[in-house]
Amino acid sequence: MAKHLSAIRQHRRSIRRTAINRKNKSVLRTQVKKLREVIPQGDKKTVQEQLPPTISLIDKSVKKGAIHRNKGARLKSRLTRKAGRVNPTPSS
Repeated sequence: MAKHLSAIRQHRRSIRRTAINRKNKSVLRTQVKKLREVIPQGDKKTVQEQLPPTISLIDKSVKKGAIHRNKGARLKSRLTRKAGRVNPTPSS
């Protein structure tokens, strides 16, 4: 355990930041999973509704430092590309 006051404060801060980052990453992963589950179903409308909030969460996570900016860009690129490939199923 740290003995200097500044090291003790830094340890407390790192514990708080770890908890915050863990929460942000968890929310982000959940949203990405939801979008990835909707894409194979082929409902273009639902995909278009889910995509903007997911991209927004990715941007917020990058801004907060929970994920690296390159990972955020990679996620947005892949999800947008997959969402664009969704063709509406013919309702006959």
